[in-house]
Amino acid sequence: MTLEELIRLGQEALVLSVMLSLPVVGIAALVGLVSSLLQSIVHVHDAALSHLPRLVAVALAVGMTATWMGSQIVSFAERAFAG
Repeated sequence: MTLEELIRLGQEALVLSVMLSLPVVGIAALVGLVSSLLQSIVHVHDAALSHLPRLVAVALAVGMTATWMGSQIVSFAERAFAG
């Protein structure tokens, strides 16, 4: 394997890791924003109220995108080990 192929695989791995984490991080950020907004509107500042919805949303997002994430990782591994 040449140096150019290794650099290309490294770049693909970095792009893949960002692509796979983006939906979950985006949902966590959105739920955190909405939760903080609601807490500031009703003047309730409890740590559990900000963490619990985010935890549930992230678990649901991972559950819903797990098959897609797995297929992306498998196709990358096949490309990496094929050549």
